[in-house]
Amino acid sequence: MSASRTERLLNLLIALLNTKYGLRRSELREKVYHDTTSSDVAFGRMFERDKGELRQFGFDVEAVTDTGWGSDDPATTRYRIGKESNRLPDVSLTPEECTVLILAAQLWEHAALGSAAVDAVRKLQAAGGLVDAELPTGVQPRIRPAGQAFEDLVAAIHAQHPVRFSYLAGSTGQEQERLVEPWGLGSRFGQWYLVGHDRGRGDKRFFRLSRLTSAVTVLEKESFTPPAGFNVRAELAGLAELPVQSAVVDVEHGRLLGLRKRARPLPDAAPEAAAPEARTPGHPAGTDRLAVPFRDAETLGEELASYGPRVTVISPPELAGAVHRRLTAAAEFADRPLPDVAFPAAGRAGRTRKRTSEDQLKRMLQLVPFLVHNQGLHISEVAARFGITRKALEDDLRILICSGLPEGYPDDLLDIQWDDDHVFITQALDLTRPVRFTVDEACALLTGLETLNSLPELAEGGALESVTLKLMAAAGEEGVKAAALSGPEVAPGDSAILDTARAALESGAQLHLRYFSAQRDAVSERDVDPLRLYSLDNTWYLEAYCHSAQGLRNFRLDRIEALEPNGRRAAAPAKPADSFPVKLFTPNDDDTVVVVELAPRGTGLADDYYAERTAALPGGGMLAEIRFGSTDWLPMFVAQHGGMVRILQPEALAAASREWLAAALTQYEAFSDRPID
Repeated sequence: MSASRTERLLNLLIALLNTKYGLRRSELREKVYHDTTSSDVAFGRMFERDKGELRQFGFDVEAVTDTGWGSDDPATTRYRIGKESNRLPDVSLTPEECTVLILAAQLWEHAALGSAAVDAVRKLQAAGGLVDAELPTGVQPRIRPAGQAFEDLVAAIHAQHPVRFSYLAGSTGQEQERLVEPWGLGSRFGQWYLVGHDRGRGDKRFFRLSRLTSAVTVLEKESFTPPAGFNVRAELAGLAELPVQSAVVDVEHGRLLGLRKRARPLPDAAPEAAAPEARTPGHPAGTDRLAVPFRDAETLGEELASYGPRVTVISPPELAGAVHRRLTAAAEFADRPLPDVAFPAAGRAGRTRKRTSEDQLKRMLQLVPFLVHNQGLHISEVAARFGITRKALEDDLRILICSGLPEGYPDDLLDIQWDDDHVFITQALDLTRPVRFTVDEACALLTGLETLNSLPELAEGGALESVTLKLMAAAGEEGVKAAALSGPEVAPGDSAILDTARAALESGAQLHLRYFSAQRDAVSERDVDPLRLYSLDNTWYLEAYCHSAQGLRNFRLDRIEALEPNGRRAAAPAKPADSFPVKLFTPNDDDTVVVVELAPRGTGLADDYYAERTAALPGGGMLAEIRFGSTDWLPMFVAQHGGMVRILQPEALAAASREWLAAALTQYEAFSDRPID
């Protein structure tokens, strides 16, 4: 949609909103379209397309037919838009409710609904229903997206399109293509599940996203109707957790302390512990044989693959196959022909569709009511609120001030002034309230609020319940569709560590901690000044100034072995940072800049690791330039993601990664003659 079409749609919208009885097509053609050259058929197609566009923005175009007085007075059709049918109802929130709502919206920062959550909050701001609120110290949760498949499935669920993907069945160990009508997506037992109708099997099935072995293909030309009253949380509540099994692994002496904490030693021979085809007379010299409890082979396989040659799976074969498959996929990806490494001058290239004039029109429909309720803001602040440059905002404003009623007088145009860099609007032409929530926007807020129920300090208060009821009422039918998505539990596993850290944040105390670093495979003791707490799903982090490292660090709470005040005060009062969420990686001058190639299924890693530059590749892949403070663990990073990422530059790191993978694969040569999967 071109800029001229954006302006035309805006003028059409204003005309249809500001007519009581409706406008005939001939009137619209003459006064809005100024069309004198195209045929009636061509104009009719254009008008129908424009009506469809307006419906996508939440405006229902109503057709009113006059039957006429007789045969010499033919029927005529007039068009209008009801002024209330499309509007977001008034939502009045208390400061406590605003705090909860902002926390719910921020859950989706990197997930598929992140932009929808931002749009929904912006609509509430534009309607004047959202007041400034202070986020509580230590309650800043966030949902970790489950890769590109998550985003594709959310889009398919809301658009009601079937999907196709390859799937590794847990019951048979076989990889098969599935054609599924996606009904809902939710988290259970720390895993994301798709619930839907498997067309090939003619029945409802549950699919774990970690077992998808291909990208998700959305069949946009097909559609389906989900079951009435479907609720994915209720569906997943009936799933039984997988039983605990025991894996036998050989681990390099003195390494992998985190794995050892969960394991128990086995005798040297232990032939009864291994499957017959995997038995060995004893573990190799320089290794320890351990038994590791696990529930899901794919989850543990991802972890063990990252350890490369430092661990060998002896049994069960299913787990050995999961590790071997990831290592093989990573090695094959690393050996592919290299792409040309070139980044656009602008830096990051989005992995979703490019911004278009549809985005501009949607933004302008939020911008007008926002300006009405926020008169006199500096133009730079308005641009910052909408996440655009000043130039882009001024382009929007120039289109707006040229828009208005058909062939109207100056008073019939939108009147916006920003000559002194402060923006005022004096004529809004019935655009004073934002349009109702889309299904994505309603889903982002309501699912986020539901997720916050797992935080006791929020669930016990009345604000969470009351804001949920208000948002459900405002969302209407679109809010009902939010039942197709359910977030993970965000409560921490160890509340004692969290409580100690929160108390230190509130009192300004310095903390002494004993911490296990998985990257360094070592335990260290440190004194830190706590800054804030936040989470990814139920994995919580402490952001703190580390006096040993003399810099900001992020510590996983489940890797803190001991935590207590050391009797000293923190250097400065602890306050949550201005922006959320904090990055898990703090850039430094001595970082190594690494160029990686991401497969289509792995493009989400660009966001997870805060890529500074990206470039799209043919076929849906991506180049990404990422800063790493430590490069020793990069081979582990490549192995863990099993064919979704490879290192391109520096070449020394790429070579080290290939050597790591080759060394790991040699340990599974005994399995190569039989089907591990």
